[in-house]
Amino acid sequence: MTATPPARRTDAPGRIMSREMGEQPAVLRRILEGGAPDIRRVAQEIAAREPRFVLLTARGTSDNAALYAKYLVEIRLGLPCGLTSMSTITAYGARPDLTDVLVITVSQSGGSPDLVASTRAARQAGAITLAVTNNPDSPLAGVAEYHLDILAGPEKALPATKTYTASLLALYLFVEGLRGGDGSAAQPLPGLVQQLLARQGEVRALAGRYRFAERMVITSRGYGYPTAKEAALKLMETSYIPALSYSGADLLHGPLAMVDNVSPVIAVVTEGRGGEALQPVLDRLRGRGADLVVFGPRRQVEEASAGFVLPTEGVAEEVQPILEIVPLQLLAYEVTIARGQDPDAPRALAKVTETR
Repeated sequence: MTATPPARRTDAPGRIMSREMGEQPAVLRRILEGGAPDIRRVAQEIAAREPRFVLLTARGTSDNAALYAKYLVEIRLGLPCGLTSMSTITAYGARPDLTDVLVITVSQSGGSPDLVASTRAARQAGAITLAVTNNPDSPLAGVAEYHLDILAGPEKALPATKTYTASLLALYLFVEGLRGGDGSAAQPLPGLVQQLLARQGEVRALAGRYRFAERMVITSRGYGYPTAKEAALKLMETSYIPALSYSGADLLHGPLAMVDNVSPVIAVVTEGRGGEALQPVLDRLRGRGADLVVFGPRRQVEEASAGFVLPTEGVAEEVQPILEIVPLQLLAYEVTIARGQDPDAPRALAKVTETR
Protein backbone atom coordinates (compact mmCIF):
# COMPACT_ATOMS: atom_id res chain seq x y z
CA MET A 1 0.00 0.00 0.00
CA THR A 2 1.45 3.35 -1.03
CA ALA A 3 1.52 6.00 1.67
CA THR A 4 0.00 9.35 0.84
CA PRO A 5 2.50 12.19 1.42
CA PRO A 6 1.39 14.73 4.01
CA ALA A 7 -0.21 17.87 2.62
CA ARG A 8 2.07 20.89 2.63
CA ARG A 9 1.17 23.33 5.36
CA THR A 10 -0.10 26.60 4.00
CA ASP A 11 0.89 28.43 7.18
CA ALA A 12 4.48 27.13 7.41
CA PRO A 13 7.02 29.82 8.38
CA GLY A 14 8.79 31.30 5.39
CA ARG A 15 6.51 29.77 2.77
CA ILE A 16 5.98 33.10 0.99
CA MET A 17 9.67 34.02 0.90
CA SER A 18 10.48 30.49 -0.27
CA ARG A 19 7.94 30.69 -3.09
CA GLU A 20 9.15 34.11 -4.22
CA MET A 21 12.80 33.04 -4.22
CA GLY A 22 11.72 30.15 -6.44
CA GLU A 23 10.08 32.54 -8.91
CA GLN A 24 13.37 34.27 -9.76
CA PRO A 25 14.30 32.23 -12.86
CA ALA A 26 10.89 32.97 -14.40
CA VAL A 27 11.15 36.67 -13.52
CA LEU A 28 14.61 36.98 -15.07
CA ARG A 29 13.41 35.17 -18.18
CA ARG A 30 10.39 37.50 -18.39
CA ILE A 31 12.68 40.54 -18.35
CA LEU A 32 15.03 39.11 -20.96
CA GLU A 33 12.22 38.01 -23.29
CA GLY A 34 9.55 40.63 -22.70
CA GLY A 35 11.05 43.62 -20.94
CA ALA A 36 14.34 44.03 -22.76
CA PRO A 37 12.97 45.86 -25.84
CA ASP A 38 11.37 48.58 -23.69
CA ILE A 39 14.53 48.90 -21.60
CA ARG A 40 16.59 49.26 -24.76
CA ARG A 41 14.23 51.90 -26.17
CA VAL A 42 14.38 54.00 -23.00
CA ALA A 43 18.17 53.64 -22.87
CA GLN A 44 18.53 54.80 -26.47
CA GLU A 45 16.34 57.86 -25.87
CA ILE A 46 18.32 58.84 -22.79
CA ALA A 47 21.68 58.17 -24.45
CA ALA A 48 20.73 60.57 -27.25
CA ARG A 49 20.44 63.31 -24.61
CA GLU A 50 24.06 62.72 -23.53
CA PRO A 51 23.77 62.99 -19.73
CA ARG A 52 26.93 64.45 -18.19
CA PHE A 53 26.82 62.28 -15.09
CA VAL A 54 24.47 60.03 -13.14
CA LEU A 55 22.89 60.19 -9.69
CA LEU A 56 21.15 57.23 -8.06
CA THR A 57 18.42 57.49 -5.44
CA ALA A 58 17.05 54.59 -3.38
CA ARG A 59 16.43 53.12 0.09
CA GLY A 60 16.95 49.68 1.65
CA THR A 61 17.29 46.75 -0.74
CA SER A 62 16.87 49.10 -3.69
CA ASP A 63 19.85 51.10 -2.39
CA ASN A 64 21.99 47.99 -2.83
CA ALA A 65 20.68 47.60 -6.37
CA ALA A 66 21.56 51.26 -6.96
CA LEU A 67 25.09 50.64 -5.69
CA TYR A 68 25.40 47.85 -8.26
CA ALA A 69 24.29 50.30 -10.93
CA LYS A 70 26.95 52.74 -9.73
CA TYR A 71 29.64 50.19 -10.49
CA LEU A 72 28.11 49.53 -13.91
CA VAL A 73 27.91 53.23 -14.81
CA GLU A 74 31.45 54.04 -13.73
CA ILE A 75 33.07 50.91 -15.21
CA ARG A 76 30.97 50.24 -18.30
CA LEU A 77 30.17 53.85 -19.26
CA GLY A 78 33.07 55.78 -17.74
CA LEU A 79 30.66 58.39 -16.36
CA PRO A 80 30.87 59.91 -12.86
CA CYS A 81 28.13 58.46 -10.69
CA GLY A 82 26.97 59.15 -7.14
CA LEU A 83 24.41 58.04 -4.59
CA THR A 84 22.17 60.88 -3.46
CA SER A 85 21.24 61.98 0.05
CA MET A 86 17.52 62.65 -0.23
CA SER A 87 17.35 64.66 2.99
CA THR A 88 19.32 67.45 1.33
CA ILE A 89 16.20 68.06 -0.75
CA THR A 90 13.35 66.79 1.46
CA ALA A 91 14.61 68.07 4.83
CA TYR A 92 16.98 70.93 3.93
CA GLY A 93 15.31 72.21 0.78
CA ALA A 94 18.48 72.22 -1.34
CA ARG A 95 17.90 72.68 -5.06
CA PRO A 96 21.13 71.83 -6.94
CA ASP A 97 21.43 72.50 -10.66
CA LEU A 98 20.83 69.10 -12.26
CA THR A 99 20.70 70.18 -15.88
CA ASP A 100 21.59 67.23 -18.14
CA VAL A 101 22.14 64.93 -15.14
CA LEU A 102 20.54 61.49 -15.30
CA VAL A 103 18.78 60.78 -11.98
CA ILE A 104 17.76 57.14 -11.56
CA THR A 105 15.42 56.34 -8.68
CA VAL A 106 15.11 52.66 -7.76
CA SER A 107 12.16 51.52 -5.66
CA GLN A 108 10.22 48.25 -5.56
CA SER A 109 6.92 49.87 -4.62
CA GLY A 110 7.52 53.38 -5.92
CA GLY A 111 5.52 54.66 -3.00
CA SER A 112 7.88 56.26 -0.49
CA PRO A 113 7.21 60.02 -0.19
CA ASP A 114 10.88 61.02 -0.03
CA LEU A 115 11.68 59.15 -3.24
CA VAL A 116 8.74 60.78 -4.99
CA ALA A 117 9.59 64.26 -3.66
CA SER A 118 13.29 64.06 -4.52
CA THR A 119 12.56 62.75 -8.03
CA ARG A 120 10.02 65.51 -8.64
CA ALA A 121 12.51 68.11 -7.41
CA ALA A 122 15.27 66.65 -9.59
CA ARG A 123 13.07 66.90 -12.67
CA GLN A 124 12.20 70.51 -11.82
CA ALA A 125 15.94 71.19 -11.47
CA GLY A 126 16.60 70.05 -15.04
CA ALA A 127 17.45 66.39 -14.54
CA ILE A 128 16.58 63.52 -16.86
CA THR A 129 14.59 61.35 -14.44
CA LEU A 130 14.16 57.58 -14.64
CA ALA A 131 12.15 55.47 -12.17
CA VAL A 132 12.90 51.76 -11.89
CA THR A 133 10.03 50.08 -10.05
CA ASN A 134 7.85 47.00 -9.77
CA ASN A 135 4.73 49.17 -10.03
CA PRO A 136 4.13 51.21 -13.20
CA ASP A 137 1.09 52.84 -11.54
CA SER A 138 3.09 54.09 -8.54
CA PRO A 139 3.48 57.76 -7.57
CA LEU A 140 7.19 57.53 -8.37
CA ALA A 141 6.56 56.28 -11.90
CA GLY A 142 4.10 59.13 -12.30
CA VAL A 143 6.56 61.93 -11.47
CA ALA A 144 9.56 60.56 -13.42
CA GLU A 145 10.03 61.33 -17.09
CA TYR A 146 10.90 57.71 -17.89
CA HIS A 147 9.98 54.44 -16.21
CA LEU A 148 11.26 50.86 -16.31
CA ASP A 149 9.00 48.09 -15.02
CA ILE A 150 11.07 45.25 -13.51
CA LEU A 151 8.19 42.80 -14.14
CA ALA A 152 8.67 40.83 -10.94
CA GLY A 153 4.97 40.43 -10.18
CA PRO A 154 3.46 40.91 -6.72
CA GLU A 155 5.95 40.40 -3.89
CA LYS A 156 4.25 39.67 -0.56
CA ALA A 157 7.09 38.51 1.70
CA LEU A 158 8.64 41.38 3.63
CA PRO A 159 12.22 40.41 2.66
CA ALA A 160 12.66 41.42 -0.97
CA THR A 161 14.16 38.66 -3.10
CA LYS A 162 12.82 38.50 -6.65
CA THR A 163 12.49 42.28 -6.91
CA TYR A 164 16.17 42.63 -6.02
CA THR A 165 17.49 40.33 -8.75
CA ALA A 166 14.93 41.79 -11.19
CA SER A 167 16.18 45.30 -10.40
CA LEU A 168 19.79 44.23 -10.98
CA LEU A 169 18.96 42.71 -14.35
CA ALA A 170 16.89 45.70 -15.47
CA LEU A 171 19.68 48.09 -14.45
CA TYR A 172 22.29 45.98 -16.23
CA LEU A 173 20.26 45.91 -19.45
CA PHE A 174 19.64 49.65 -19.19
CA VAL A 175 23.34 50.49 -18.79
CA GLU A 176 24.20 48.16 -21.65
CA GLY A 177 21.58 49.95 -23.72
CA LEU A 178 23.18 53.31 -22.94
CA ARG A 179 26.49 52.05 -24.33
CA GLY A 180 24.94 50.34 -27.34
CA GLY A 181 25.51 46.83 -26.02
CA ASP A 182 23.14 43.90 -26.52
CA GLY A 183 23.13 42.58 -22.93
CA SER A 184 23.88 39.06 -24.15
CA ALA A 185 25.98 38.32 -21.07
CA ALA A 186 22.72 38.02 -19.11
CA GLN A 187 21.21 35.24 -21.23
CA PRO A 188 22.51 32.30 -19.13
CA LEU A 189 21.23 33.76 -15.85
CA PRO A 190 17.75 32.19 -15.57
CA GLY A 191 19.13 28.68 -15.98
CA LEU A 192 22.02 29.28 -13.59
CA VAL A 193 19.71 30.73 -10.94
CA GLN A 194 17.52 27.63 -11.29
CA GLN A 195 20.58 25.48 -10.61
CA LEU A 196 21.43 27.52 -7.51
CA LEU A 197 17.93 27.18 -6.08
CA ALA A 198 18.17 23.40 -6.52
CA ARG A 199 21.18 23.39 -4.13
CA GLN A 200 19.21 24.59 -1.12
CA GLY A 201 20.35 21.54 0.87
CA GLU A 202 23.96 22.74 0.67
CA VAL A 203 22.94 26.11 2.01
CA ARG A 204 20.91 24.49 4.80
CA ALA A 205 24.04 22.64 5.93
CA LEU A 206 25.99 25.94 6.04
CA ALA A 207 23.18 27.65 7.95
CA GLY A 208 23.86 25.48 10.99
CA ARG A 209 27.09 27.39 11.54
CA TYR A 210 25.12 30.56 12.24
CA ARG A 211 22.21 29.31 14.33
CA PHE A 212 23.69 30.80 17.49
CA ALA A 213 25.78 33.56 15.93
CA GLU A 214 25.77 36.86 17.81
CA ARG A 215 27.19 38.85 14.91
CA MET A 216 28.56 38.33 11.42
CA VAL A 217 30.83 40.13 8.99
CA ILE A 218 30.24 40.00 5.24
CA THR A 219 32.84 41.36 2.86
CA SER A 220 33.57 41.67 -0.83
CA ARG A 221 35.03 44.04 -3.39
CA GLY A 222 34.05 45.46 -6.75
CA TYR A 223 30.81 44.18 -8.22
CA GLY A 224 30.46 41.84 -5.23
CA TYR A 225 30.25 44.63 -2.67
CA PRO A 226 26.53 45.36 -3.27
CA THR A 227 25.94 41.62 -2.78
CA ALA A 228 27.67 41.75 0.61
CA LYS A 229 25.49 44.67 1.66
CA GLU A 230 22.29 43.01 0.47
CA ALA A 231 23.20 39.70 2.16
CA ALA A 232 23.82 41.53 5.44
CA LEU A 233 20.47 43.31 5.14
CA LYS A 234 18.64 40.03 4.48
CA LEU A 235 20.24 38.36 7.51
CA MET A 236 19.47 41.29 9.79
CA GLU A 237 15.85 41.74 8.75
CA THR A 238 14.98 38.02 8.86
CA SER A 239 17.11 36.44 11.61
CA TYR A 240 17.96 39.64 13.56
CA ILE A 241 21.68 38.76 13.58
CA PRO A 242 23.77 41.96 13.53
CA ALA A 243 25.49 41.50 10.17
CA LEU A 244 28.11 44.09 9.25
CA SER A 245 29.00 44.54 5.59
CA TYR A 246 32.32 46.00 4.50
CA SER A 247 34.27 46.52 1.35
CA GLY A 248 37.36 44.39 1.75
CA ALA A 249 39.48 47.53 1.56
CA ASP A 250 37.49 49.20 4.34
CA LEU A 251 37.69 46.05 6.45
CA LEU A 252 41.48 46.36 6.51
CA HIS A 253 41.24 50.00 7.66
CA GLY A 254 40.13 49.16 11.17
CA PRO A 255 37.17 46.77 11.48
CA LEU A 256 39.51 43.80 10.96
CA ALA A 257 40.47 44.24 14.61
CA MET A 258 37.11 42.81 15.74
CA VAL A 259 37.59 39.59 13.74
CA ASP A 260 38.91 36.61 15.71
CA ASN A 261 38.70 32.82 15.55
CA VAL A 262 35.07 32.78 16.70
CA SER A 263 33.86 35.59 14.45
CA PRO A 264 31.88 34.29 11.46
CA VAL A 265 32.99 35.96 8.23
CA ILE A 266 31.37 35.46 4.83
CA ALA A 267 33.37 36.54 1.79
CA VAL A 268 31.64 37.04 -1.55
CA VAL A 269 34.35 36.42 -4.13
CA THR A 270 33.54 37.53 -7.65
CA GLU A 271 35.33 35.77 -10.49
CA GLY A 272 37.35 38.61 -11.98
CA ARG A 273 39.08 41.78 -10.86
CA GLY A 274 36.94 42.20 -7.77
CA GLY A 275 37.93 38.77 -6.54
CA GLU A 276 41.58 39.48 -7.27
CA ALA A 277 41.39 42.71 -5.26
CA LEU A 278 39.84 40.79 -2.35
CA GLN A 279 42.64 38.20 -2.18
CA PRO A 280 44.85 40.12 0.31
CA VAL A 281 41.82 40.46 2.58
CA LEU A 282 41.18 36.71 2.46
CA ASP A 283 44.84 36.09 3.32
CA ARG A 284 44.59 38.40 6.34
CA LEU A 285 41.37 36.76 7.51
CA ARG A 286 42.93 33.32 7.31
CA GLY A 287 45.94 34.62 9.18
CA ARG A 288 43.68 35.74 12.02
CA GLY A 289 42.05 32.33 12.17
CA ALA A 290 38.64 33.70 11.22
CA ASP A 291 35.73 31.32 10.69
CA LEU A 292 35.76 32.10 6.97
CA VAL A 293 33.06 30.89 4.59
CA VAL A 294 33.45 31.78 0.92
CA PHE A 295 30.74 32.13 -1.69
CA GLY A 296 32.70 32.13 -4.92
CA PRO A 297 34.88 30.13 -7.30
CA ARG A 298 35.84 26.56 -6.38
CA ARG A 299 39.52 27.32 -5.76
CA GLN A 300 38.59 30.02 -3.23
CA VAL A 301 36.06 27.78 -1.48
CA GLU A 302 38.62 25.00 -1.13
CA GLU A 303 40.99 27.34 0.72
CA ALA A 304 38.33 28.48 3.22
CA SER A 305 36.82 26.83 6.30
CA ALA A 306 33.73 26.09 4.23
CA GLY A 307 31.84 27.59 1.37
CA PHE A 308 29.49 27.47 -1.56
CA VAL A 309 30.79 27.16 -5.12
CA LEU A 310 29.19 29.66 -7.47
CA PRO A 311 28.76 28.74 -11.17
CA THR A 312 30.64 31.81 -12.38
CA GLU A 313 33.11 30.25 -14.80
CA GLY A 314 32.60 31.92 -18.16
CA VAL A 315 30.04 34.36 -16.72
CA ALA A 316 30.82 38.06 -17.20
CA GLU A 317 31.89 39.68 -13.92
CA GLU A 318 29.33 42.47 -14.25
CA VAL A 319 26.34 40.06 -14.10
CA GLN A 320 27.69 37.72 -11.42
CA PRO A 321 25.94 39.65 -8.59
CA ILE A 322 22.62 38.34 -9.91
CA LEU A 323 23.92 34.83 -9.15
CA GLU A 324 25.83 35.63 -5.97
CA ILE A 325 22.86 36.86 -3.99
CA VAL A 326 20.65 33.80 -4.57
CA PRO A 327 22.41 31.36 -2.19
CA LEU A 328 22.75 34.20 0.32
CA GLN A 329 18.99 34.77 0.18
CA LEU A 330 18.63 31.05 0.86
CA LEU A 331 21.10 31.35 3.72
CA ALA A 332 19.09 34.14 5.37
CA TYR A 333 15.97 32.01 5.00
CA GLU A 334 17.58 28.84 6.41
CA VAL A 335 19.27 30.60 9.32
CA THR A 336 15.98 32.22 10.26
CA ILE A 337 14.10 28.91 10.15
CA ALA A 338 16.86 27.25 12.20
CA ARG A 339 16.49 29.97 14.85
CA GLY A 340 12.76 29.29 15.11
CA GLN A 341 11.62 32.52 13.44
CA ASP A 342 9.44 33.34 10.46
CA PRO A 343 11.26 35.07 7.59
CA ASP A 344 7.93 36.12 6.05
CA ALA A 345 7.12 38.41 8.96
CA PRO A 346 10.14 40.20 10.45
CA ARG A 347 9.17 42.18 13.52
CA ALA A 348 8.63 45.94 13.24
CA LEU A 349 8.81 45.99 9.43
CA ALA A 350 6.27 46.90 6.75
CA LYS A 351 6.39 45.96 3.07
CA VAL A 352 6.18 49.59 1.96
CA THR A 353 8.32 51.81 4.17
CA GLU A 354 7.32 55.45 3.87
CA THR A 355 10.18 57.80 4.72
CA ARG A 356 10.15 61.55 4.29
